[in-house]
Amino acid sequence: MKRTSMLLMSVMLLLSMFLAACGNSGSTNTPAAEGETPKTETPPAEENAPVSLRVFSTFGGTDAAREAFQAALDEFTAAHPNVKIENDTMSANDDGFRTKVNTDMNSGNEPDLLFYFIGADAEGFVNAGKVVPLNEILDANADWKNGFIPDALELAKQKDGNIYAAPLTGFYEGLFVNKKIFEENGLELPTDWAKLTTAVKTLSAKGIIPLSVPFDQSHYLIEHTILSAAGPESQSKGLIDGIDPNWEKAYVAMKELYDLGAFPKDAATIDLSMSGNYYSEGLAAMTIEGSWAVGGWSDDTRDNSTVLPFPTVPGGAGSGNDIVGGFGSGFYLSKSTYDDAAKKDTAVELLKHLTSPATIQKIASANGGTPAADVEVTGLAQVALDGFAMAAKANSISAPVDSKVSQETFGNLRASVQPVVEGKKTPTQAIEEAKKTEDANKK
Repeated sequence: MKRTSMLLMSVMLLLSMFLAACGNSGSTNTPAAEGETPKTETPPAEENAPVSLRVFSTFGGTDAAREAFQAALDEFTAAHPNVKIENDTMSANDDGFRTKVNTDMNSGNEPDLLFYFIGADAEGFVNAGKVVPLNEILDANADWKNGFIPDALELAKQKDGNIYAAPLTGFYEGLFVNKKIFEENGLELPTDWAKLTTAVKTLSAKGIIPLSVPFDQSHYLIEHTILSAAGPESQSKGLIDGIDPNWEKAYVAMKELYDLGAFPKDAATIDLSMSGNYYSEGLAAMTIEGSWAVGGWSDDTRDNSTVLPFPTVPGGAGSGNDIVGGFGSGFYLSKSTYDDAAKKDTAVELLKHLTSPATIQKIASANGGTPAADVEVTGLAQVALDGFAMAAKANSISAPVDSKVSQETFGNLRASVQPVVEGKKTPTQAIEEAKKTEDANKK
């Protein structure tokens, strides 16, 4: 299978710069022309007027980068005493953040800066003109633009070719495995389906949760089984052009795992936070998550974890070495803020600060994400290094399937997990229902 060259190049760039340090560029003052009286660089009065900005992000709750992000905001207000910033945050594990963003963007209550997904999730407010393209702003601020690695900006583009979100850190997702639990139970790492199902049967019989995922917030389970079953090419096409029967195999695989006892007994009622706790506390041997989750685990679990590509499901089109990753989020600048002379310049400066190499370095070091700038990431656990190595060796790296279909369609895919694994709905019905939803939302 051919590699997905652009995405893999991005990861290789990230790895190659992993130990490189970045420098700071200075600034110079322009002297007065001969015969002229030197002018004092006094900012216009309006620049010193009080400015209030609201920044919405998912750096809340137990997010590993919560403190680093707050520190970045504090640095800005310390340098700009006239600026007050409302740090409006929610946890990424709380589905309510999507509802809040959509409500705010549709009701005229847009945050000045919004940290949110790139891709299908943003299409609604992008197409509605609620945020501004950053292309010209980037071109007018060469130092800021050049601070990003090129592929980070390339991967941040929407379908129309414009960049609306300035990236901060990227991510990888995978099957996280507690090596200690596997060793204690004489199990091989789940590098293929047979080893995975053997581990599930063995661990379930011993009262250990094999794979900690929830049914309602089944984001990562769906992402990985669909990529594994459909393969990267079919996954990237979504459902708008028809149904690939391989998509159904994702749900067949989920039901097989369920029948073998793979999931927590309360998978129908827990959320992502609780399923993550089971893994963090050593009650579960595996979980499917993203790089951001590592910082929230207990020291013991983090030190004993590694991460692998999700294995190919039976009959699937995936290679067994395909992963989910990329630069899937960034900071958007509200159109209403950009049109507000009292806020525009300050908001742009804050955007530049929050996506500067210095801030990117601090956030990446905190959450283990792949940095969008050429900076040195320090203090990472071995599992994070394993994640970078996994990405570097991957046959393909794909954006999550929820960026390839509408939010309503992805919600439909999620809602089908429990009835399918419990035998109340067939995999075929699940995909056909999702297809109908996708068609209705693309008209």
